[in-house]
Amino acid sequence: MTPQLDVDQLQAILAQSFTGLELPTVELVEDDVVVVSQRVEERHGRPGGTVSGPTMMALADLAAWLVTMAHVGPVVLAVTTSLHIDFLRKPELTDVVARARLIKLGKRLSVSDVEVFSRGSDQLVAKAQVTYSIP
Repeated sequence: MTPQLDVDQLQAILAQSFTGLELPTVELVEDDVVVVSQRVEERHGRPGGTVSGPTMMALADLAAWLVTMAHVGPVVLAVTTSLHIDFLRKPELTDVVARARLIKLGKRLSVSDVEVFSRGSDQLVAKAQVTYSIP
């Protein structure tokens, strides 16, 4: 599957759609994959020196939104209809990276598989499946 939008275009869509927020960085757009990273600070943590679940879930959701945008164009009103996430191991309080792979793209729905890692590690810390409704 060839994406319609590249890294710079997706980063611009993020900046236009989510003003006033510290935005993740789009690192890669290639075939059916988008990779994004989130800088992690103390406020993203939870007791025990780990990244909070909501931080990882938000990154997984955003990665799925971006891989959808990469293939259907800037349909920013696409919304999450389903998100299932498994937290697999305790991540260190460091930046997190999400790799979203588009596994099905229809006229009304896109389904993505998202893997979340701590920066510099190849061990999964979370895995999600996300479905988006495309208006």
